[in-house]
Amino acid sequence: QVLLVESGGGLVQTGGSLRLSCAASGRTFNSYHMGWFRQAPGKEREFVAATSTNSDYTGYADSVKGRFTFSRDNAKNTIYLQMDSLKPEDTAVYFCAAGRSYYYTTSEGGYDYWGRGTQVTVSS
Repeated sequence: QVLLVESGGGLVQTGGSLRLSCAASGRTFNSYHMGWFRQAPGKEREFVAATSTNSDYTGYADSVKGRFTFSRDNAKNTIYLQMDSLKPEDTAVYFCAAGRSYYYTTSEGGYDYWGRGTQVTVSS
C-alpha cells in the first residue's frame, strides 16, 4: 500500500510558476514509477509527466514540454513538478500516481495508487 499526498497547488497569474510536491509513504518508493496527471473542469484526466523508478527515463506531454520539469528524490520519498510559464489552460486538479514497475507509462491504467489531487488555477 502506498499513500500519496500532493501539495503546492494554488492561484498564479499567467507566466508564473508553481512547484508541486507529492510525498509517498512506504519503504519501497524506489520500486515504483511515478507520474503526474491533471484533470480540468469538464475534461478527462490526462497525462502530464512521468519518470521511471530511478529517473533514467522521463517523459512529458507535448503541451507541457519545455515548461514543466519532473524530478524525484528517492531518499525523501517525494516527487516534484516544477511548472514555469504557466498558462490558463494549465488550470486543473493535479494528481500524482505510482505504478509497480520500472518503466513509466502515460496510461492511467498503468498506475496502482493515486493521490487526492491539488488544485492549480492560472488566471489570465
